Order: sequence, then C-alpha cells, then structure tokens
Amino acid sequence: MTEEIWKEGNMYVSYCPELDISSCGKDILQAKKNLLEAIEINIEETRSMGTLDQFLEQCGIEEMADDLMGARKELVGFTPIEVAV
Repeated sequence: MTEEIWKEGNMYVSYCPELDISSCGKDILQAKKNLLEAIEINIEETRSMGTLDQFLEQCGIEEMADDLMGARKELVGFTPIEVAV
C-alpha cells in the first residue's frame, strides 16, 4: 500500500489511496502515525462486523502469506494536473 502526504494550510494530510482512508497531523510524523491508526481502526471495525473480506475486495487488496496484504494495482506514474474552474 502507499501513502501520500501533502500540506494544507498549517496541517499535513496523509492519505492511503488503496483504502481511501486519510488522516492529518500538525507535522508529517503525526500525520503518518494518525493514518496508520485510522487504517488499523478501519480494519478492526470491518473485521468485527464481518465485512473485512468485502472491504478488501472493494479496495482491490488481496491477502498474501503471513497475514500481509498487497494491492492488485501498481502506480506507474504520477503527474500533477491543473484544471480551470
């Protein structure tokens, strides 16, 4: 899985596109830590509701050996674009 981090005002936003989960923090380390916590909470909650497999499948994630997860998709490029509104 991947993590994107960017600055918005005086906060840092951390985002995992594969799971469509984000969090924020006052600095990069806090944003990273908060994202991991948000991911762990989401996994725990979907597991307790019995919907973890469905959630992972919708995200394009497959379970691998030793309780690891891997995405079936791979980022091959990233280019910022500008759109006029």
